[in-house]
Amino acid sequence: MLQIQQIRADKDSIIDRILKIRKLDVSVQVNEIFNLDLKKRDTQKKLDDFSSKMNILSSQIGDFFKKGDIEKANNLKKETTDLKDQIKNLRTSFNNFDNSIKELLYLIPNLPHALVPAGRNEKDNEILYSSDIKNMMNADLLPHWELCSKYDLIDFELGVKISGAGFPVYKGKGAILQRALIQFFLNEANKIGFQELLVPHLVNETSGYGTGQLPDKEGQMYHVTNDDLYLIPTSEVPITNIYRNDIIEEINLPIKHVGYTPCFRREAGSYGKEVRGLNRLHQFDKVEIVQITSPSESYNTLDQMVTYVESLIKKLQLPYRKLRLCGGDLGFTSALTYDLETYSVGQNKWLEVSSISNFETFQSNRLKLRYRDKNRNLKLTHTLNGSALALPRIMASLLEINQYKDGIHIPEVLKPYTGFDKI
Repeated sequence: MLQIQQIRADKDSIIDRILKIRKLDVSVQVNEIFNLDLKKRDTQKKLDDFSSKMNILSSQIGDFFKKGDIEKANNLKKETTDLKDQIKNLRTSFNNFDNSIKELLYLIPNLPHALVPAGRNEKDNEILYSSDIKNMMNADLLPHWELCSKYDLIDFELGVKISGAGFPVYKGKGAILQRALIQFFLNEANKIGFQELLVPHLVNETSGYGTGQLPDKEGQMYHVTNDDLYLIPTSEVPITNIYRNDIIEEINLPIKHVGYTPCFRREAGSYGKEVRGLNRLHQFDKVEIVQITSPSESYNTLDQMVTYVESLIKKLQLPYRKLRLCGGDLGFTSALTYDLETYSVGQNKWLEVSSISNFETFQSNRLKLRYRDKNRNLKLTHTLNGSALALPRIMASLLEINQYKDGIHIPEVLKPYTGFDKI
């Protein structure tokens, strides 16, 4: 969440920036936070004054008792009783102001970086690179769901029988290919210094708030109500929350982690051809990379992460494009996001396979995740993460572009993992 100091310093600039870039009016919330903060600080001043007065009175009472002036001591004790009641009421008011400010801050998205283009939706995203797809359009190419049925790789109907729509069953060489992709992505991340983690697939509410999925994405998350736990929408949530309330020495930055998990999203409101096959699932596999850095290094880190994820797509020999998301399509917690999309030759459309984002201090402020710099000052870290990669649409694009009359050919980099070169 935004830092209260930012709103104190220039609330109008925050309102204008979010409205201009994200096309979202947060003036009511920001102005209310500003006014509540004034009241909170005024209450804090009164508390400080009353506490100081209480200390003076306590000292005077002690002196009177020592001198044997019991009457004056008792009169002052009555005064302290009234003062204690006032302090108690002020503390209650202070806590109420503090809680109200925090609840409102949870509703305000991150400030967009200067590079974020203004826009309302995905149509306004900036295309930075695109493979040439002119010669790839072929009406005879099958979409991946037909290929999955033809070669018995993924059974969507069986998933419906077991769980419902959006829970496919991977079979035979389809399951092996899925596992091969996961292993390939993990190994590639290991090679460049990402420490691999296996993390819980359910998190508590505090973790959800820490990385910003709550309350913003509560409607998209599966909630195990009896235990008040949430199924993770991405391994970003448990991995980043490892460092909640931590202080990291600057010499230990950056922290680099990679994790594979199944991910769970309700995807409420999705329908039609957009959800066919692997296009949009409730349960899917994803390899995630997470970095924690100092503010001075975070945008260099973001560029490096984008380049790395691009290299994975190139090694799989998939056509792709790179987008810089506009304000209207930018995630709630992100300051700057790059999307990578692979081209689906069987559907003649682009499919998002990765989002790589810098959250600056938005998550670390919620997490109270700080680092101690060389001057021993405590500062908030910057957090970043990206899909490296999300499996369903990578699988869809890979199957479609590698279909030939004699079967589906396996990319060279995956053959050591699959043990076969063709399906």
